[in-house]
Amino acid sequence: MSQPPLPISIIVGTRPEAIKMAPVIQQFKACSLFDTQVILTGQHREMVDQVMQLFQLQAEFDLAIMQPKQTLTSITCGSLQGLETLFQELKPQLVLVQGDTTTAFAAALAAFYQKIPVGHVEAGLRTDDIYNPYPEEANRRLISQLTRLNFAPTSLAVEHLQHSGIVGDIHQTGNTVIDALLSIASRQPDCNIPGLDWQQHRVLLATVHRRENWGEPLQDIAQGFLRVLDKFPDTALLLPLHRNPTVREPLQAILGDHPRAFLTEPLDYSELVGAIQRCYLLLTDSGGLQEEAPSLGKPVLVLRETTERPEAIMAGTAKLIGTNPDRILETASELLASQTAYNEMATAVNPFGDGHAAERILQIVKQFFGL
Repeated sequence: MSQPPLPISIIVGTRPEAIKMAPVIQQFKACSLFDTQVILTGQHREMVDQVMQLFQLQAEFDLAIMQPKQTLTSITCGSLQGLETLFQELKPQLVLVQGDTTTAFAAALAAFYQKIPVGHVEAGLRTDDIYNPYPEEANRRLISQLTRLNFAPTSLAVEHLQHSGIVGDIHQTGNTVIDALLSIASRQPDCNIPGLDWQQHRVLLATVHRRENWGEPLQDIAQGFLRVLDKFPDTALLLPLHRNPTVREPLQAILGDHPRAFLTEPLDYSELVGAIQRCYLLLTDSGGLQEEAPSLGKPVLVLRETTERPEAIMAGTAKLIGTNPDRILETASELLASQTAYNEMATAVNPFGDGHAAERILQIVKQFFGL
């Protein structure tokens, strides 16, 4: 007599988690050995819904914790309380979390309180600065201490975990974001921005949202963008704005009137992939884009003082440039003026995976349960 499928819970809170967990959810849903339940905390709302629709996924449960001006404390407490009830009802044999969000930390803690093993997708990223990025560096360190199965994207992430004094197993899998990216890129998605002619201009795709860049650094970044646009008349800037007014308003004030600056609402993931495919280079403080853009041959300039993805810097697919306007102009100018410098970055090999990470994660979990 065959045993019933094992209950597994996969937790998603934010858009990046949804993108990176989508290939994992697809693998587990397709496997009859597991009864896979997807739980949304609701830390992000519309942006997660878009991703779920894009990958044709549905969640079984939604805690709907999102509130206006929500704090880290409210996200943590809402997730902990909601997941405690669900875990007691569902009795999962494994809880899968992704990355370093407050949702992921709260889910790992909620699972630990119920003595449920945790699997951590994208484990082992580190900057060694507890406040940079904030709160992500602390979140991922805390998750590592509670995790039974660590799914590390790279060999460097494996080393970080080995030196962390953790008790869980460590497996190198590649990063699931590459699985997600390649599956959407194969569809050749559109990215139609009113007034933006992709043929006429070399488009600089930019995203800015991190807390450590709020305030003066954000204004410096915007000034840097202006200088690049002014020096290179054949360039245009595509800047999808984060929904947070703290981020939107300074960028709109400085860049809103420039004829070649296109400040838009957030792109859905399909449009974002289309934009990466069509743009010339990226300027970003995002973590995920440092992994994604090299798979499509696009150089990345990282608008941060630290990165938990030094593999990209070492591989030559990205450069860490900070937020100083002069530095932004200098490094962007080098890539815009020198085809040789551009090609060196564009043709460097992406260190983050081959598009089969989710398959490896499924196999490791099956082995963990002796299936």
